[in-house]
Amino acid sequence: MTEDMTIIGEEAYRAAKELIEIAQPKENEILVVGCSTSEVAGAGIGSFSSPELAEVVFGGIYQAVQEAGLYLAAQCCEHLNRAIILEEEAALRYGYEPVNVIPQPKAGGSFATAAYKAFEHPVAVEHIKAQLGMDIGDTLIGMHLKDVAVPVRIRTTEIGDGHVVCARTRPKFIGGGRAVYDEELM
Repeated sequence: MTEDMTIIGEEAYRAAKELIEIAQPKENEILVVGCSTSEVAGAGIGSFSSPELAEVVFGGIYQAVQEAGLYLAAQCCEHLNRAIILEEEAALRYGYEPVNVIPQPKAGGSFATAAYKAFEHPVAVEHIKAQLGMDIGDTLIGMHLKDVAVPVRIRTTEIGDGHVVCARTRPKFIGGGRAVYDEELM
């Protein structure tokens, strides 16, 4: 592995670790990640899929997720309608129905392919409602977050050349002006 790949892996780990430290998720919650390896490599989205780069980025994020006791969900690219790859255990826990597809670098994306290869029992599902999200390279993960997403600012704003945006979710506020809210859920 080249020095640049090592740095990218460290950036991926650091970004995931920062998000987790700030958002304080509960054990077994889901972090959904969309990643354009093309953007990480400094090319336009969808133009330079790199399985090797995906494995490095995935490895860094997966390490942080495992240390925190979370599930990782990898968003596929638009060729698979942004399906999600995750561990079967997570799909069963949250009631997500598996679909039959195996991501490939040019049909699903290199990051989702890396996840499929690394997970012990990978499955694909069409929709999830994750508690945390990380978007690397402007891949648009919002459809896979719970209803109220809140931006999380982290110090690591890029992985390689890919722009990083993070979010956590919170419960909806209901009840209007006289309602009282639990400060710990905000």
